[in-house]
Amino acid sequence: VYPLVMLMQTMSAGGMGGGVSSAVARAFGAGRRAEAQALAAHAVLIALVMSAVFTAGLLLGGPAVYRAMGGTSEALEAAVTYSHVVFGGAVVYWLLNTLSSIVRGTGTMALPAAVTAGSAVIYLALAPALVLGWGPFPRLGVAGTATANVTAFGAATLVLAIYLCSSRSPVRLSLRGLRLRRELFWEILRVGAPGSLNTILTNLTVVLMTGLVGPFGTAALAGYGMGARLEYLQIPLVFGMGSALVAMVGTNVGAGQHARAERIAWTGAGLAAALTASIGLLAAVVPHVWLGLSTYGFFGLGLALYFASQGAGRLAWPLTAGFLRLGVAAAGGWLAGYWLGWGLPGIFVAMALALVVFGATLAAAIKLGAWR
Repeated sequence: VYPLVMLMQTMSAGGMGGGVSSAVARAFGAGRRAEAQALAAHAVLIALVMSAVFTAGLLLGGPAVYRAMGGTSEALEAAVTYSHVVFGGAVVYWLLNTLSSIVRGTGTMALPAAVTAGSAVIYLALAPALVLGWGPFPRLGVAGTATANVTAFGAATLVLAIYLCSSRSPVRLSLRGLRLRRELFWEILRVGAPGSLNTILTNLTVVLMTGLVGPFGTAALAGYGMGARLEYLQIPLVFGMGSALVAMVGTNVGAGQHARAERIAWTGAGLAAALTASIGLLAAVVPHVWLGLSTYGFFGLGLALYFASQGAGRLAWPLTAGFLRLGVAAAGGWLAGYWLGWGLPGIFVAMALALVVFGATLAAAIKLGAWR
């Protein structure tokens, strides 16, 4: 269930959410306040449709998916129970991340961060009560963690909705009298759809590399699994910088300040590269098999420039870099590990090279004028 929940989260926050934040920021930066408000309403409609797709798809097809992933008996039953609650409430995940993206698009970063922190507190307080049945709460077992998660996200969504409908918000959210406009859907989707595809590529890369490492045994698979989770851990860290980059770059592009937008992008990319490189180097000191971790700086560089490209409304090169990473990691891993006979070290070298290609491709493209 975890990979599918992560896919929904990254798609709604960093993929489609980036498209929402970028569109609102560019309209806001250009002084088109009415358009920014209309974009916010269109974004909510997209979120409702996407959440319905996840809900229908996983409620109907979830059991078959988890069975194909190796789930059996009690483990399969627990996975289906958890999945039905989480994806039954997919609308709150999509609405929370969409509303957060709208707020960030106006340049307000503190409120979404505070709301997210508040939802975490609610979850931590509610989850054990629902799992174990403390006091007046029912004992729900594994469904309790999912129920707590949906409830916490629902509360956070309500707070952001109230803010966006109030006079305090620079962009007022209202569906009353809304006239649907194809060009506004396109303004969001031309960035959000490629961004969502990029999140699928990231998850597909992990799945394919897991398949390549698997035949080398449980220890190798566990080692790679820990490395993959470290990569997943770095995504929200870079997202913290990336969400600011989307808004800042988008606002400056909307205002016609392209040179300033590029300076902001490079500054943010440098900070993200330094952060992820330090994490990778520290982790690589302990397990010698994680050859790829020392190249996480390129992953941070590429991910930050991906967010900046969302702000600029230019997703062709980030998508190209994502496909290149997938190709180098999967094809290169198979060639090095199996065809050339280099084994597990060869696969890890391909993974490391794929991260370098991802970051270097995006950096070179932007440096050579991909935004101009």
